[in-house]
Amino acid sequence: MLPEPVLERAQREMLDWRSSGMSGMEMSHRGEHFAEIAAKAEADLRELLRIPEDYVCLFLPGGATGQFAAIPMNLLGNRRKMSYLVTGSWSKKALAEAKCYGEAQIAAAPEKFTTIPDPASWQIDPEAAYFHYTANETIEGVEFPFVPEVDLPLVSDMSSNLLSRPLEVNRFGLIYAGAQKNMGPAGICVVIVRRDLIGCPLPCTPSIWDYGLQAREGSMLNTPPTYNWYVLGLVLEWLREQGGVEAIEQRNIEKANLLYQAIDGSDFYRNPVDSRYRSRMNIPFTLADSNLDALFLQQAEERGLVNLKGHRSVGGMRASLYNAMPIGGVKALVEFMQEFERRYG
Repeated sequence: MLPEPVLERAQREMLDWRSSGMSGMEMSHRGEHFAEIAAKAEADLRELLRIPEDYVCLFLPGGATGQFAAIPMNLLGNRRKMSYLVTGSWSKKALAEAKCYGEAQIAAAPEKFTTIPDPASWQIDPEAAYFHYTANETIEGVEFPFVPEVDLPLVSDMSSNLLSRPLEVNRFGLIYAGAQKNMGPAGICVVIVRRDLIGCPLPCTPSIWDYGLQAREGSMLNTPPTYNWYVLGLVLEWLREQGGVEAIEQRNIEKANLLYQAIDGSDFYRNPVDSRYRSRMNIPFTLADSNLDALFLQQAEERGLVNLKGHRSVGGMRASLYNAMPIGGVKALVEFMQEFERRYG
């Protein structure tokens, strides 16, 4: 979901960006107009997350899935081992991709993706090049409320919760996030990487995935997804206007608490995730009678409540409460859920 003011501004500027006579889709990525857009987006991202100067910000195509391969290609160096914490579908996919480039080891993996294993139980090889975890699993609704303490460069997929809460960037070696959850339209990925970790990619690394080359070229080794970058910049401006990450976190807490309270206060709905690790961004829930799922979705859509069907691997429902979702949207969902329970519970 994108903020409505962002969509309205993109609409106003669609045919003519700042009297340039061009849409953001038509600009040359080498021209002065897009250079201004790109520089402003990076400056706002750095300000919002307080990114230190010794970190590079890259805006790359390919989404987070592309980074599943780019990370080992850039960070392995002369090592062969990597350590992965598997807590859901996306960290499982990241692990599978990494195995193409070296020995990707599992530090820990719960039997069911409804919790985070005790850090004391993690088995981390000190010879690994880095430690990878997924900060928020969108499918299962499991989110880390803490940053892992490890003696390796820490790498995190934050596709679905970057900019939703404050973050100490200097505790990480690399952070990456597909834009399509909290930052903009699909098609662009943000990578925040410490400078000392780039510059020695595997020989097989395509130039487009070489962080050193991309950093040198300002993320424009080839033509980047310019319009996606432009909209991402509008979202960052909107977030600054809302009071920044600290302010948006309080709204996200309020929204999540409202929905979890509705689920926990009912015998008709259930959330399967360990309460210590429940996501603020993605809240899966099931109905007491799964035969009612189709009816629930149909009636929800009739009320304007869409995209509630859970992932096929989990079933049930899933409500995504990204930054742009207003509290009114969550209240509307809760009211519908209570009404549906009165009718069919």
